[in-house]
Amino acid sequence: MGRPGCMHPNDVDRKRIERALDARARYRYVSPEVRAEEGGYRIQSPCCSRNVDQSGGVIDIARLEYVSALQAWHLFRKDHARRAWQFHGAFGALGELLQFLNQDPDRIFWQ
Repeated sequence: MGRPGCMHPNDVDRKRIERALDARARYRYVSPEVRAEEGGYRIQSPCCSRNVDQSGGVIDIARLEYVSALQAWHLFRKDHARRAWQFHGAFGALGELLQFLNQDPDRIFWQ
């Protein structure tokens, strides 16, 4: 999985992300999916609140990208109205990013 010589995506971190999402504060009654993408991971989940998708379909929650030149993880949120990813912040470690994403204090990921 992934490009030769590229650290991400990989199955070890994908599973780590999946396990970490079990500790999220919001929408604990749905089962999010972590998908490998070039350079990172996409988290998708059914939209139980119906705030984004009235039918409760699967929506994008977050995109995680490892930037090797910076040795940092970038976190993106989905602007559903514009159908575009927006940069949210950089984190020095995957665990730090996942802790922030799970808490989602401003409710911009788990809508």
